[in-house]
Amino acid sequence: MDASKFRLLHTMIRVRDLDRSLDFYTRLLGMRLLRKKDFPGGEFTLAFVGYGSEETDAVIELTHNWGREEDYGKGEGFGHLALAVPDPYAVCEALEKEGVKIPRPAGPMKHGGSVIAFVEDPDGYKIELIQRS
Repeated sequence: MDASKFRLLHTMIRVRDLDRSLDFYTRLLGMRLLRKKDFPGGEFTLAFVGYGSEETDAVIELTHNWGREEDYGKGEGFGHLALAVPDPYAVCEALEKEGVKIPRPAGPMKHGGSVIAFVEDPDGYKIELIQRS
């Protein structure tokens, strides 16, 4: 097997309110809605968001199961998504004004290294912001 042609395509997360999630990822985090499709037979919608083309970049697949009223359990296996941002302090300040939960404000890692922060999307998924120019 030659894995040299492999690449990461997307990470899928289930969301309860697709419009709210799309607003978070596009308006607040600056991603673009790349494509969206309803599947009436299965009663779900898939929306793909990201910073670049699916042909070259990994993206996030938001899966919305129609009629879902309760939140999804996060389990212990999933940790977080990570985004490179030039200024985590400024991003946290802007997101806080929008009412976004920030469980770990921007600051240096405990044992040295990058400036990081953790924010939560509307469904409680953690997103790490890592300072990169």
